[in-house]
Amino acid sequence: MPKMKTHSGAKKRFRLTGKGRLMHEQANKRHLLEGKSSRRTRRLSDDEQVAPSDRKRLLRMLGQR
Repeated sequence: MPKMKTHSGAKKRFRLTGKGRLMHEQANKRHLLEGKSSRRTRRLSDDEQVAPSDRKRLLRMLGQR
C-alpha cells in the first residue's frame, strides 16, 4: 500500500503538542495592526486549541492515526 501524505496546508497551520492537543494560531493578527488595540493584539497572540469536531479530520491530515 502507498503511504499517506501529510496535508501541506494543514502542517503549516496546525501543530500537535506533547500532550496530544491540536493547536492553531488565531486570525486577525497579520496586518492592519495599528487600528487594533494592544489589548486585542495581545489576546490574539495566544494559540488556541482546535475544536473537538475538527480533531479527527485534522489528525488524519497531519498523518496521525
